[in-house]
Amino acid sequence: MENILPRLKDNCVIVMDNASYHSVKLDKAPTASTKKADIIQWLENKGEVVDRTMIIRELLDIVKKIKPQHEKFVIDEIANAQNKTILRLPPYHCELNPIELAWSSIKNHVRMNNTTFKLPDVKKLLIEGIERVDADMWKNFIRHTILEENRFWEIDDIMDEVFEAERQNLTLTITGDTSSDSESDMD
Repeated sequence: MENILPRLKDNCVIVMDNASYHSVKLDKAPTASTKKADIIQWLENKGEVVDRTMIIRELLDIVKKIKPQHEKFVIDEIANAQNKTILRLPPYHCELNPIELAWSSIKNHVRMNNTTFKLPDVKKLLIEGIERVDADMWKNFIRHTILEENRFWEIDDIMDEVFEAERQNLTLTITGDTSSDSESDMD
């Protein structure tokens, strides 16, 4: 990444999926397996005033509350230092990443043209597949991704409408004190 960033224009946006190697944390927050002293130290480093008599569960509740404010990724910081922005995709939404369409095209090229199944030939086909991905293909991949994103927004709007309609159609039946019923049953 450090070698690629200088080749990109300033203010560019780099789309990242949630692969673990893209999501290495700069400062990992404590977990249940972290020693109490280390949890306290992490919280104090974040400016929190900590009562040392608190139990680990209470300390971790504070960690959970403030963790989003301090969650930074190594790759994001490297990119920010070089005037680039990382855009992270939602988990499990590869259809929002145009690179997936490019890889699909490249793999399809290899699959359709591979006759020898020898590594040097596969490598040559891979390079050919990459070279086939031109500016027009990228525009189409991005256009397709935008259409997918719009489709998700439409589904989201439909779901909001359905939930709102269901909420309005709910009727709440409140029953009164049933003690009089039980008294009449006794008669």
